[in-house]
Amino acid sequence: MGVLDYFKPVSSMTAEEVRAFLKDKNPEEYNLIDVRQEKEYVQGHLPGAQLIPVGDIPNRLQELDPNKPTIAY
Repeated sequence: MGVLDYFKPVSSMTAEEVRAFLKDKNPEEYNLIDVRQEKEYVQGHLPGAQLIPVGDIPNRLQELDPNKPTIAY
């Protein structure tokens, strides 16, 4: 991953759009990652969310299926 990868445009969704997306999909069809710190994750997270703190993402990309949409919050 190069520095320019951090400046590529990405899609964003409102909370309502994410709720609708999750409602209509099987959890096997997407990557859901919580990018907060472990302390925050333990206090509460969306069901099925995988904890990958934002600073760890470059080193843990192999844990995400590139063929599935990824929702990060």
